[in-house]
Amino acid sequence: MAEIKDPENTLIMETTQGEVTIELLPDLAPGHVARIKELAREGAYDGVVFHRVIEGFMAQTGDVKFGKSGGKDFNPGRAGMGGSDKPDLKAEFSNMNHARGTCSMARSQDPNSANSQFFICFDDAGFLNRQYTVWGQVTSGMDNVDKIKRGEPVPDPDKIVSMKVAADAKA
Repeated sequence: MAEIKDPENTLIMETTQGEVTIELLPDLAPGHVARIKELAREGAYDGVVFHRVIEGFMAQTGDVKFGKSGGKDFNPGRAGMGGSDKPDLKAEFSNMNHARGTCSMARSQDPNSANSQFFICFDDAGFLNRQYTVWGQVTSGMDNVDKIKRGEPVPDPDKIVSMKVAADAKA
């Protein structure tokens, strides 16, 4: 596991493929980082499937409404169409490159529609720069992200087992 420099701004995401550590970037996207931490602390991401995973591009997850396996509204056919009950976020675009391991918010055509869904880039996706809000970077466990099952939609998808802010994780 990577050394954790700032536990308050680090996520520990346990997936069905193994652990992934994500460094949060609050200086780049303070509103988005606050939302991700808020949802993680509520346990909203626990059990959420990776509903859209494209080889050479990215793995998308975070639909806490329709994508949360075991949740009251879980619907694999609608996973990717929902979000949280919180208001959508104002875009916080930056010049940060969408490189391998970059964590960025998913959204609709409206730049200010990000809510809870996010994706992790498998490879460089610079064409997304300044169009999607980058909020984090995988610091360890990218090999586990690489193992996530592919598909649109994904048959028998992998999921987030738990996602916690490192400062809250039990030692």
